Amino acid sequence: MNIYDVSAKAGVSIATVSRVLNGNPNVSDKTRSRVMEVMNALGYTPNVFARGLGLNTMKTVGIMCSDSSDPYLAHAIYYLERELRANGYDSILCCTGSKLINKRQYFELLLSKRVDAMILAGSKFVEIDSAEDNNYIIEAAADLPVMLVNGFLDAPGIYSTVCDDRDAMYQVADRLIKSGRRRILYVYTSHSYSGENKKRGYRDALAANGIPVRDDLICQCGKNIAAAKELLISLADSGLDFDAVMTSDDSLAVGAVKFAHARALDMPKDLAVVGYNNSMMSYCTDPEISSVDTKIEALCITTVQSLMQVFGGGDVPRKTTIAADFVQKQTTDI
Repeated sequence: MNIYDVSAKAGVSIATVSRVLNGNPNVSDKTRSRVMEVMNALGYTPNVFARGLGLNTMKTVGIMCSDSSDPYLAHAIYYLERELRANGYDSILCCTGSKLINKRQYFELLLSKRVDAMILAGSKFVEIDSAEDNNYIIEAAADLPVMLVNGFLDAPGIYSTVCDDRDAMYQVADRLIKSGRRRILYVYTSHSYSGENKKRGYRDALAANGIPVRDDLICQCGKNIAAAKELLISLADSGLDFDAVMTSDDSLAVGAVKFAHARALDMPKDLAVVGYNNSMMSYCTDPEISSVDTKIEALCITTVQSLMQVFGGGDVPRKTTIAADFVQKQTTDI
């Protein structure tokens, strides 16, 4: 018998059961009574150790990411765990995948472990197409701090540390345009919070320079090197003419470099290529790829510092923005 059985039998979320166990006042008397009746009927007794031996904290923070094999998220997890450990906190990691139902299930699993806070690494936990799908995060934030790394939700108890993706993309596109590029292809991976800000920066830079935004120069591609290469080959074969490629991730930029090699294009003379995240991949090609450094270490350090301030009762802004840097290498001359 466990908290999941109580949740299912009472017809409430695990978060609600957790609130009842913790004596949280943000539960109606009717719901509290129903949960208590179910626990009595099932003979459920909360594990003493799991409840912190009567203390108010387990000194443990839950971390969620969508894909720990992604280089960006792998680095985020490393920095988050390092900073938490330095502050005396353990962590529990869950890799959720991209489906909403799995994100919610893992979120509730971590809540059932009596974590002191939740850190959601990456922007894919913020559902931008359906605001109500974020309610499970907003409701949980009434009971414990929720920290977002490069995602943003405007609700009490939720604290976001974000890279200024819009400005980073704007600056890169503006520099490419001023260097003479007029047909800039933008290839992106997702419609996440971060992804939409990147795309907006690209569009805004074109508009500011009097260049029409062309839908045929904005393409989505899976985060896959081979797929990016094949996409660009297909676009070129269809007659699309482009003199620069901006991407939302370094893996797509590697695909662009492979495309350039396949077509014997000189970089940056014939084709400029810009990646994003300044990961190790941007250094592993010939020529090396100019890329945007999103300051993932600074994002994670700031996230944990903010969390410690929240634990201490400090006044913490709900949104902290960190500027990115453009790292010029060999695929651009801007």
